[in-house]
Amino acid sequence: MLGLIIRVLPFWVREPLLILFGSVFGVGITIRAVYESYWLMAGLGMAVLAVTAFRISTVRHAWRARRSAVATIPAPQTGPSAAPAPAPATAAPRQKEPNAWAQAVLALALVGALVGAVWLAPRVTGEAAAAKEPATCSDHAAGKKLPKAYALTPGAVTGADLCKALNRSDLAALLGTPGETPRVAYGNSGTGALTADKVAASEARVQFDTYTVDFSATYNDMTIALYTKVLAPQTLDHRADRVLGRPAVFTSDHLMQFRFGGVGSTSPATEGPLARTLTVALDRKDPGGTFDFTVWSESGAVLPEDDVILGIAEKILPTLPASR
Repeated sequence: MLGLIIRVLPFWVREPLLILFGSVFGVGITIRAVYESYWLMAGLGMAVLAVTAFRISTVRHAWRARRSAVATIPAPQTGPSAAPAPAPATAAPRQKEPNAWAQAVLALALVGALVGAVWLAPRVTGEAAAAKEPATCSDHAAGKKLPKAYALTPGAVTGADLCKALNRSDLAALLGTPGETPRVAYGNSGTGALTADKVAASEARVQFDTYTVDFSATYNDMTIALYTKVLAPQTLDHRADRVLGRPAVFTSDHLMQFRFGGVGSTSPATEGPLARTLTVALDRKDPGGTFDFTVWSESGAVLPEDDVILGIAEKILPTLPASR
């Protein structure tokens, strides 16, 4: 339809419309590309602006040529010396040309209809609404039998339990980013590494545009007292605390980051974003085993204060089905 409009419209209607569209479209995608550091899109925007500049130059030359042609038309002779004008020959009836203003209004209406259809289509089909829906918890082990470690550990929570507790409607507000919706939410009911599947270690993760929150439970013999004394000093900015009467400790460390260049090619692990972790004992007696709340940001945003993470843990832990 757009191609039909371009072919039918006269030059002095078509070109201004294309110049207007090219200017708005080119400037818009160039600004967005620079903001998002998407240089391929920026190149496309510059190409659109270059074509628009060429069209502006073409219109200027056509306008000058038209003015020159009008200026060179001789004025009609008057007075007694003027020769009598020859009798006009019989000519075919002149066809009425379409009104240029009507064509311009029609073109604008068609362009508006196209833009409206593009804008309205996703909303009618529900695609836009679906894109705004927050992610719901998915279980990576759905349909699979839980490892034996969970049957051997009374009260052990699964990845689905952790995800249900973590994926709260107010989690973004608690993180200080109200209005964001989860883009990813999942749980995983696994076991601890190098434990021969004898230690239950479940995990859940909820990812927003600004922050990612990881919530895990490990049912081993590691107490908070031992962790604080031996392992925490090897991390950054560690300090002891308490959550709901349970011993806890804050630590900071950089995540590991891997880059995949293609099939069979993996770059060495590099230092990833800084993460802040709150490790909490399973209960007040600190018998061994921990809950871990880890928050980080891929975009480099400043991490929430420790009090914010404490508040999240205090709201989530009591909602677990087997929280001790």
